[in-house]
Amino acid sequence: MKHFKLVIILAMLAMVIASCSSDTGGNQGNATPTPVKVNGFGTAANHVHAMLMLPPQVLVLATHYGLFRSQDDGASWQEVAAGPGQLMDGLMTYALSVSPVNPQRLYVLTLPALANHKGVVGLYTSADQGRTWKMAIAASSVSASSIFTAAAGNDTPDEVYIYLSELGSLGLRRSLDDGQHFSSTGQLPFDTIFGILAIPGAPGHLLIYSSQGLASSTDGGIHWQVYKNIQGGIEDVVTAGPHSPIYASGDAGVYVSQDSGASFKQVYSQSAYFSLTVSPQQPQVIYGKTGTAIYRSTDGGHSWQSLPHIQGNLGNLAVDLNNPSVVYLSLSYPTEVYRLSQDGKNWTSITPPA
Repeated sequence: MKHFKLVIILAMLAMVIASCSSDTGGNQGNATPTPVKVNGFGTAANHVHAMLMLPPQVLVLATHYGLFRSQDDGASWQEVAAGPGQLMDGLMTYALSVSPVNPQRLYVLTLPALANHKGVVGLYTSADQGRTWKMAIAASSVSASSIFTAAAGNDTPDEVYIYLSELGSLGLRRSLDDGQHFSSTGQLPFDTIFGILAIPGAPGHLLIYSSQGLASSTDGGIHWQVYKNIQGGIEDVVTAGPHSPIYASGDAGVYVSQDSGASFKQVYSQSAYFSLTVSPQQPQVIYGKTGTAIYRSTDGGHSWQSLPHIQGNLGNLAVDLNNPSVVYLSLSYPTEVYRLSQDGKNWTSITPPA
């Protein structure tokens, strides 16, 4: 049953690249009416692929139809890319990543969202927290199909890793010039991976996670070691910053590393969370998401409490950088963003009006 669930999770991740990107013919025919915007994030068909919170109170939202940014804690939003006439015109955005070395440096991947897209599919980068973007490399230059995921590196702000799923265990690539050129790394211990975490403050130390478990490299991906005590697959790995606990959520529950990734110990086994986010102010405060609910732990993942229910398709979580009691939640179909009050009792919409 556990293996089956992780196969489903892998299929869902692949849908971001496959079936999600196949939604390109929408509203292109002459007989199809023009879609109606339901809010500032677009139509009811829009959905979220990634969300980041950056200092001081910046939110960046990568969606299927547009890349949005707020620099005032969600009071106002601007579509900064992927809209009509913009860079990435007609492309969806996903795998949004920030450099652990420099919070100004962001990376994002793209795929077609519209059949008549004008943007070039590939990896894009920003040097100003997502205000402006430029293309790093076209996907066609490195892949016969598409780039599955990307993550900023921890050596320099100019380092970024990508994973090419069609190459399996040989698919990890590294760039030292903001994604303009890539070189091969070592062979991965897994056939397919879900994602990559470059541990902040530990140059060259990477974690990869998959349906086959969790593995570590201390030399930029050349050599890998699998954690033997991890049961089943791992769905997400997060940390608050340098020398902070590293949390991993998987099929068997929640694991934590208190020694910068040298080892992991299971701290919770009652539930599995599809994604985690952790407070940089108080690294013992973690938020987790299941398919239908949001939970919070204040003791490093040993126990969890449910947060108020919110109606909708749950998307991504991001903790407020200055207040561990406040968390942001994105919803999909349509795209919306909510903020949890400091007392933990209410969700407040910060979705821009149409």
